[in-house]
Amino acid sequence: MLNVNNRNYKLPTQPTVVACVDGCEPDYLGQAVAGGHMPWLRRVLAEGAGLIADCVVPSFTNPNNLSIVTGVPPSVHGICGNYLFDTATNAEVMMNDPKWLRAPTLLAALADAGKTVAVVTAKDKLRKLLGHQMKGICFSSEKSDQVSMAENGIADVLGLVGKGVPDVYSAELSEFVFAAGVKLMEKQRPDVMYLSTTDYIQHKHAPGTEGANAFYAMMDRYLGQLEAMGCVIALTADHGMNAKVGMDGRPDVIYLQDWFDARLGAGVARVILPITDPYVVHHGALGSFATIYLPPDADVRTLCGQLQQLHDMETVLTRDAAARRFELPADRIGDIVCVSGRFTVIGTSASRHDLSGLDAPLRSHGGISEQRVPLILNRKLPGLDPARRLRNFDAFDLALNYAQ
Repeated sequence: MLNVNNRNYKLPTQPTVVACVDGCEPDYLGQAVAGGHMPWLRRVLAEGAGLIADCVVPSFTNPNNLSIVTGVPPSVHGICGNYLFDTATNAEVMMNDPKWLRAPTLLAALADAGKTVAVVTAKDKLRKLLGHQMKGICFSSEKSDQVSMAENGIADVLGLVGKGVPDVYSAELSEFVFAAGVKLMEKQRPDVMYLSTTDYIQHKHAPGTEGANAFYAMMDRYLGQLEAMGCVIALTADHGMNAKVGMDGRPDVIYLQDWFDARLGAGVARVILPITDPYVVHHGALGSFATIYLPPDADVRTLCGQLQQLHDMETVLTRDAAARRFELPADRIGDIVCVSGRFTVIGTSASRHDLSGLDAPLRSHGGISEQRVPLILNRKLPGLDPARRLRNFDAFDLALNYAQ
């Protein structure tokens, strides 16, 4: 038995795979299963456990992946976005350095307990966080041609998988994750494997469309191969995904930096969009969550009231209220947190968002409306309390403590 971040976990008795499918709104699975594209999942839903869980808000990649591998919310592990304002250095920075991590991962603890662990992630931005202090294999599809035993615990990944390096803006980036997982299970049979994809397809294709169904059919085939090798599989997502457009098909955006500049003066407030990362072609750095830093003399409560009146602004909270409601580290968010509604995103200034790369109606995430995600296991879960509120970061708990 391991205790990690005040949660107990049994050691695996069968190979255990937890897969985080980026942007997997539950409707993607429902549409693909209904269309006959996911025969493995159809059977698993009948014979295993098909549950719905809540992800972490902000419903972005980094906070949720780190919650899944630590078993706790951002208030404990510290990763509250892909991007933040570092008040110590007065700079906006990516949260992809392990220095931001405040809690150990279950993956590292399992490795320390003598279990073999492998991690494959699509984008390299997550690799160092997921593999922090972990003895084992850890690499990304994006940099799969740059692996070494010293850095990644494995050499010649391209030879192992039999594929070239995929383009970062492609379905193949995620397929490489699953293909590598199958090959690793065939060749090395790790005790525990964590697979994390990218949401490029989900940003571009709605549930039930040809592009989405092809992606989930691909995923279904690889998961079926892992099950055939005797794996316990837990499938979840870091967040959902929704269309973020008006009736004219154009992005429905609240430009908050422009709003604050008009009221307080240019640059007096600082709007931070935690969705920001190096890969913005498919979403233009527009998501449904923002945090705002204000000068000490600002009337926070009056501003909150005004912001709440904006079109499709779902929730506006002060720092302390947001930290409590969303389980966030209060010292890493601004004076105000804004969450827009299901069909709306938040930007900084209209002039700062390049939407020229959008070749499909905008789809994005970040808000409460993207909090529902699948939590599926290919085993029954005897003893699980049916009234329990499930989170995506319960995936390892269910896989290790109930499904073995």
